[in-house]
Amino acid sequence: LQFDRFLPSSPHGCTEGSCYPATGNLLIGRAVNLTATSTCGLNGPEQYCIVSHLQELDKCFECDSRRPYHSLRHRNSHRIENVIYLSDRSGELTWWQSSSGKEDVSLRLNLEAEFHFTHLIMKFKTFRPAAMIIERSADFGRTWRPYRYFASNCTRTFPGVPAKGLHHINDVICEERYSDIEPSTNGEVIFKVLDPSIPVRDPYSLEIQELLRITNLRINFTKLNTLGDDLLDRRTDVLQKYYYAIYELVVRGSCFCYGHASECAPVPGVSTRESGMIHGRCVCKHNTEGLNCERCKDFHKDLPWRPAEAENPHTCKECNCNGHSNQCHFDMAVYLATGNVSGGVCDNCLHNTVGRNCEMCQPFYYQDPNRDVRDPQVCLLCDCDPVGSLDGGVCDSHTDLDMGMIAGQCRCKANVKGIRCDDCKVGYYGLSQNDPQGCQIHLRLFLMVWASVFLQPEYWGLSNDQFGCRPCECDFGGALNNRCMMESGQCDCRRHLIGRQCSEVQPGYFCAPLDYYKYEAEDASGHSPTDSNTFNHSPTNLHVCVKIEHSPGLVVTWTGPGFARVKDGAGLVFTIDNIPHAMEYHIMLRYEPEVCDSAVHGRQCPVHGGSAFAASLIPLGDVCGFFCVCAACQCDPQGSLSSECNRVGGQCRCKPNVMGRRCDQCAPGTYGFGVSGCTACNCHPDGSSSHQCDPLTGQCSCRQGAIGRQCSDCQPGQWGFPSCKRCQCNGHADLCAPQTGECRAGRDNAAGHQCERCKNGFYGNPVLGSGEHCQPCQCPGNPGSNHFNGHSCHSDYSANLIICNCNQGYTGSRCDQCAPGYYGNPEQPGGQCLPCQCNNNIDPNDPESCDRRTGQCLRCLYHTHGQFCSECEPGYHGDAIAQECRRCTCVTAGTLQSACHDGLCHCDPESGACPCRENVRGRVCDQCAPNHWNFGEERGCEPCDCDPQNSLGTHCNMFTGQCHCRPGFGGKTCTECEQFYWGDPQVACRECNCHVHGSNLRVCDRTTGQCDCQEGKAGQRCDECARGFTGAFPNCVRCHQCFQLWDDIICQLKRDLDHIHFTAQRILESGVMPGVGDARIRELEEKLKQVKDLIGSGRNESIHHLIGQAIDDLRYPNNTFGYTILYLLLLFTLFVFLHLLILLFICKVHLHLTDSLSFLHTDVSMFEMFKSHCNYFKNNE
Repeated sequence: LQFDRFLPSSPHGCTEGSCYPATGNLLIGRAVNLTATSTCGLNGPEQYCIVSHLQELDKCFECDSRRPYHSLRHRNSHRIENVIYLSDRSGELTWWQSSSGKEDVSLRLNLEAEFHFTHLIMKFKTFRPAAMIIERSADFGRTWRPYRYFASNCTRTFPGVPAKGLHHINDVICEERYSDIEPSTNGEVIFKVLDPSIPVRDPYSLEIQELLRITNLRINFTKLNTLGDDLLDRRTDVLQKYYYAIYELVVRGSCFCYGHASECAPVPGVSTRESGMIHGRCVCKHNTEGLNCERCKDFHKDLPWRPAEAENPHTCKECNCNGHSNQCHFDMAVYLATGNVSGGVCDNCLHNTVGRNCEMCQPFYYQDPNRDVRDPQVCLLCDCDPVGSLDGGVCDSHTDLDMGMIAGQCRCKANVKGIRCDDCKVGYYGLSQNDPQGCQIHLRLFLMVWASVFLQPEYWGLSNDQFGCRPCECDFGGALNNRCMMESGQCDCRRHLIGRQCSEVQPGYFCAPLDYYKYEAEDASGHSPTDSNTFNHSPTNLHVCVKIEHSPGLVVTWTGPGFARVKDGAGLVFTIDNIPHAMEYHIMLRYEPEVCDSAVHGRQCPVHGGSAFAASLIPLGDVCGFFCVCAACQCDPQGSLSSECNRVGGQCRCKPNVMGRRCDQCAPGTYGFGVSGCTACNCHPDGSSSHQCDPLTGQCSCRQGAIGRQCSDCQPGQWGFPSCKRCQCNGHADLCAPQTGECRAGRDNAAGHQCERCKNGFYGNPVLGSGEHCQPCQCPGNPGSNHFNGHSCHSDYSANLIICNCNQGYTGSRCDQCAPGYYGNPEQPGGQCLPCQCNNNIDPNDPESCDRRTGQCLRCLYHTHGQFCSECEPGYHGDAIAQECRRCTCVTAGTLQSACHDGLCHCDPESGACPCRENVRGRVCDQCAPNHWNFGEERGCEPCDCDPQNSLGTHCNMFTGQCHCRPGFGGKTCTECEQFYWGDPQVACRECNCHVHGSNLRVCDRTTGQCDCQEGKAGQRCDECARGFTGAFPNCVRCHQCFQLWDDIICQLKRDLDHIHFTAQRILESGVMPGVGDARIRELEEKLKQVKDLIGSGRNESIHHLIGQAIDDLRYPNNTFGYTILYLLLLFTLFVFLHLLILLFICKVHLHLTDSLSFLHTDVSMFEMFKSHCNYFKNNE
């Protein structure tokens, strides 16, 4: 059932190919993710019967799943999580069971990420279903597709589904073998995604990957096995016999990583850390990332993401942005345009660069030719005048002499010159950005001298305007006059006014309006109409100051915080003490008759009178000469948002609830002027007599019976404003919460909303009234002592006991024992229970998880160990504190054998680094050290020993040791000639070049270069006809049978010549020539003369006789030169008589004999001519 045979991790780990995490049961740790649409006893106890027990006394039982299964307390609970394990800790079988008589039931597993699903095993307690469907989803439950149908009769139950067996690995069929009526219990259903009977050619194909990938799995039971009853009787006693029940469910799979990871970690947000749990977040390699390694890491998108294959990891490649960006994206169009080489496009290029690889400078910048393209300062700003340059100042971005481009060169307009294009050419003027030519022809040069003498006042700029001079147009109020400077047009401004026309206000100043001197009526005093003295102030009851809070929708017609309401016939006296100059003024009064408006005046309106808002003084005469002077803003630093104000009027920008031109006072209805502005009074409308409050404290004016700053509270001992009621505290408190009536400062150890219960640590009935009705709990000591371990208690009147409710960490009826997961001595005064320091790596509900006295951790979980469960157990690594101990993924072939036992290798408990064999590297010991090979050997990796002259480098293949040789060289270490080459590798290797029509193979002898020739072919390259064959190569034909006779003679002659060569070599070495004297030489000369004469006379018989005599002479012992004479005679008969004369001369002087003989011995062409002459003799015999 193992899927490993389909998707094996390569022996090299993840380095040179795909790798895959371990498989396991996906249900472990995912009880909350497993659901069932029907479970017996969820809403209350249900009866069910067992068919095989119908004849027994105990045939029906109770199912109560309202609480989770517990081996002691809730054994009748049959929830769906029971199927994860076959039995409980005591070995008792557990199971899930559906409600009786319900046929359509679904089990569903929701996974937090994508997983590889390999196979499913179900072990049933009851009959297996008569029909069911296994479905999968790969998009978290949005769509579903069937894996397999199961039915006792496929044709009738699923008529549209094939039932004739698998033909392809992804066929959806119906299967009947798992739906039989037998066995009645312990029947299994096994489903394998990849059926072993169907060969899988490419386990990495998209088709297979899609078949294995799931995010949800659903099992639909559609029909019960009812022992032949096709129609279920709906009676209860009948239905109780039929239901689904499963002992164990195994959903085997692994983390789905597309071949880019060998281990997985918990998914963020999933806190479950159960032993054996298959986590869902891949620990990605090959520069991939994501829960499933489904994409390339940021800045590694130069190649398209692909799943890893056995011999190709498809590692994501880093983008090349020349150091100017760390962001990029993949573009398929670019990838195809580059011939599938590079598809990365850099994003957000820095340092003023642009381009797919940030290799170019952006407009208005150029590339410094003296800097590398990766230099952050490679792009320099163009120094071109935008007015005189083309395209607004763009310069040449780089140097390209073919295109006439020079980096940084400005491109000037037609009538502009200069390196920066900032000057008109001679005869041109008026450099302008709007002029496409840049400058205009200068037609009025003579006017410049004239203008300096006759230029009219209040005009300027003759040389800048083709139509003549421009008017000054100085601001009437801001300038002293309408004259300006002839060159620039700058007017003569008043103080604190700026700009060419003096029309702008200096920052921090403003222009005062005509009614700048304004006096609010609220600050004036009343004046009686009967008082003859104008300046005699009457009592203030003649007028009332009204401050109105601004609110949305209220039309404000007054200035300042409000207005003064003046009685009919009375007046107001304004005190004016800040008139700057004595002159005539207009007096402007802002006044309105009284209008009955409750929004403004409250509940009642006066019968007679009116409202005065403000009085203003407006100067007459030379208004502008006096008022066209700016004043400082003087915004209050606490009440304003900045020191700037409106240019006209001088209004500062105020903070919330702040008013005044300078933002120096709170608005009506607010208080507490400070750095945050002012705070709203919020006076309670029922408890206060006004909306206004004290501007400093915020205290509202309260009505009778109301208290508090906002007048929103009842008197002490009451609550529920504004309908105040007396506090009800059963005599145990005098005060209560003003809003809720909850009693406060309770006495007599009473607590609760109305002091109706005892506070924690006491028990009794405080409702009986005042007095000591609450007694202290003995848990085991009194509350407040150093021996009180509970937080409350209650009376068990039936047992006449006080039962304590213990604090966390304590247990027992009197809280005198430590709870599971805690240790200490709580039975002694001052003793306490402390949490076992096991770093959350124990089961807190397990009483044996740690020692209750010493606190030593005993049952560490999540593959941790140690006194505090603070270390990963051997064979695991990671952060034990975070419950992230992961199995060591050491490659056994590269790890020290002493570190591996029973298939598990030990690694560094923190980093996961494995102890590698000699010359093995990698965190998981998955590769040889540089320049080493033979991975997997017990002694480690061996040196490559690549020949330094004949190899391309010192590295070699990690598994074969094959070095990367230069062309022409081969062998594992490049010390031999390559296949199809020959020679001495230390000197040179030459190509065999075996003739394709003459050789059996293209290879040749590594030492001589001799090719393996076909029959009838000869030569080193097999490119000529062999001895005994004739014709034009490659059409070689075997010679006549008589050739063999002459060939024997030639072979004998060759052996004789070899003997001559050997004898001559001995003569050279010893200097002695035995059996050769002057007489013998004269005899040879005489015979040569006879040969010459015979050939010249043409007497063949005599020639044959002489040859025979010469052969006989050669048989004479010690006749060293006999062979030479015969060989010379035969050669002479061919056509080289001159050679005979040269040899005779050499023999006479006894010098260089051996060299001449050797030359004759190696002259192959002479042998061929000798054979031809032999044929001639035969034909003329």
